[in-house]
Amino acid sequence: MGTLLPFVGMVMVILAQVSSMVITKAAMSSGVNKYVLIVYSNAVSSFILLPCSFIFHRSVHIPLTSSNLYRLILLLALIGCVGQLCGYAGIQYSSPTMATAMLNLVPAFTFILAISCRMEKQEWRSTSSQAKVLGTIISITGAFVVTFYKGPTILSTQSLVVPHELLSSPQLNWVLGGLLLAVEAFINSAWYIIQTLVLKKFPAVFTVMFYLCFFNAILSTIYSLVLVRDPVSWKLRPDIGLVAVLYSAIVATTFRISLCSWCLWKVGPLYVSMFKPLAIIFAAVMGILFLGDALSLGSLIGAIIIVSGFYAVMWGKAKEEKMSEDSGVARFKSSNETVPLLQNRREDIRSSV
Repeated sequence: MGTLLPFVGMVMVILAQVSSMVITKAAMSSGVNKYVLIVYSNAVSSFILLPCSFIFHRSVHIPLTSSNLYRLILLLALIGCVGQLCGYAGIQYSSPTMATAMLNLVPAFTFILAISCRMEKQEWRSTSSQAKVLGTIISITGAFVVTFYKGPTILSTQSLVVPHELLSSPQLNWVLGGLLLAVEAFINSAWYIIQTLVLKKFPAVFTVMFYLCFFNAILSTIYSLVLVRDPVSWKLRPDIGLVAVLYSAIVATTFRISLCSWCLWKVGPLYVSMFKPLAIIFAAVMGILFLGDALSLGSLIGAIIIVSGFYAVMWGKAKEEKMSEDSGVARFKSSNETVPLLQNRREDIRSSV
């Protein structure tokens, strides 16, 4: 039972993320404006996260004098807003399968940013560093394959939700969607690094996420009012558009963050991150069944390459963590062995005196 509940929890986290992508894709394919979806999703998410922050972090408050923390949260919101925009546009131009495949680039991009910002020191002769470098190169290569090589169709079916004509995209849209999703993965990597800095200074997940969704709602409203001038586009009817907004806010944001945070607390980040490639399988199956997406050879080959690079990076990271733990245990043992020796030496001196 120790790992069964976290396992089930992570499967539900991945399902929530992928199903939200599929529903969002269906909503945009039915004519709902992506900018309007972003505004309403962020607004509803902030309304849900506000009471959650009071319930779970009642005694924790952001200091009014902490200007650096507010700047980091604003920067995090701005980066998240741009990443969200790239993600929605990427899904609209491509498919949820490609979106989930590109998410596996996040560890590779995070590794590159950590090296560039000198947040992580590398011993290039160690196998763990070589594995992370090789995994990064493999992951980026797989992203190029997914984006620029579609190949013949392996599996497809008729759409059960929206007409197939609305979902078919030419090669140019597919490439544009892949590039936007790659940009989203890179932005998410920077977002995770900044979020780590914020949570170290203010360890209240729901409060931070409330501020992020709140500021995202404000920022997305500003540019959406400029880009979407038609008042009809802002009206949500009781159809797939309303379902996408509510599902994104309740399931994909609040529920997924809560469950993922619990899994992180129970089993750690390495175990949680190992489930990311599972999203590709879920996205492919749900895309074929509910959206009428076609699984192409290029997507399959590229996804396999990206996942291979993902596991290489994670293996290198796991080995580094194990080596640091072993060195810490060794230092602890050596210090414990030194103390009795000093005590024995003092006792010998006292007895001789």
